[in-house]
Amino acid sequence: MDDRTQRILDIVVNSFLPLLKAGVEFTVPLALISFALGLVVALLAALARLSGNRVLSGIARFYVWIIRGTPLLVQLFIIFYGLPSIGLTLGAFPSAVIGFTLSVGAYGSEIIRAAIQSIARGQWEAAYSVGMTYSQALRRIVIPQATRVAVPPLANSFISLIKDTSLAAAITMTELFRVAQQITATTYEPLVLYSEAAVIYLIFSTVLSWVQGWLENRFSRHVAK
Repeated sequence: MDDRTQRILDIVVNSFLPLLKAGVEFTVPLALISFALGLVVALLAALARLSGNRVLSGIARFYVWIIRGTPLLVQLFIIFYGLPSIGLTLGAFPSAVIGFTLSVGAYGSEIIRAAIQSIARGQWEAAYSVGMTYSQALRRIVIPQATRVAVPPLANSFISLIKDTSLAAAITMTELFRVAQQITATTYEPLVLYSEAAVIYLIFSTVLSWVQGWLENRFSRHVAK
């Protein structure tokens, strides 16, 4: 084994745990928090879009239009680098959470809205016939059924979010990709470090894909054959 090969192996071995630690301590929590908050925003935006209130519907449409029509990286820069110019300074982690939450909320709202609209009108009518109010019908009848429809695309969104967290490196957050950049700056082996980071992202995505399949199978058990 030549010196070059030995050096690369040493870098891979010595950097794997720091990269994995950054992924577990920062990347995964960032994705989980942002996705959980984003789902709340998504549900509220979807219900606003479906409501008969033109003001609420208009606000929701505008929010989705803005977030979906601009790059996520630009949004992160506005939050982290732009807001301090008007006296509002946020740390890297809260800035990333806000940016990713808004992104998940916008895209998730369309998924949830489509899922709710996929429920047959007869389900609403059946709920009303037994004396349920709109909110009761939504909570007890429609949303449980819409959840089954929404799970696959929402799970895909979460897997994408895990990978998108790498953008937080651009606002100095010390997550998985940022650590790879820092180690690269001292080892001068970008191909090795970035490939190793890609492998760890792939591991996370593979595990989440398995969880997605488990969730889909679990929800499918309640579907009438």
